[in-house]
Amino acid sequence: MSRSDFIGDFLTSIRNAARAKKDKLTVPSSSLTVRIAEILKEEGFIENVKPFAEGQKHFARIHLKYVGGGKKPAIQGINRVSKPGIRYYVGCNKIPKVQGGLGISILTTPKGVMTDRQARENKVGGEIICRVW
Repeated sequence: MSRSDFIGDFLTSIRNAARAKKDKLTVPSSSLTVRIAEILKEEGFIENVKPFAEGQKHFARIHLKYVGGGKKPAIQGINRVSKPGIRYYVGCNKIPKVQGGLGISILTTPKGVMTDRQARENKVGGEIICRVW
């Protein structure tokens, strides 16, 4: 992993674990990655997230969610939109819907990290971090 894009590495770890049908995974964490995981939990894409520390290093244990008798991951797709080389900012009126409203976008805004739905309600735009469906 590159370690220059912590969010991209975090999302890739979740995507790979879901495709491999893992029950849980442990990833290095920051306050932003923990908040993204909490949003995924609130929206029903993962079961639980537990941040913990070992010495000076911080980690998060993520329990993935499966539907249909445990066969199909709740996260069908997760991808990074705004990257370190190309940032993607939108106003509150230009926030795109994901999969016709079936998925979510996660944004960083002046009011904190939130979903596209919350950003529209608060009438605030920001940087789109990722899309999840």
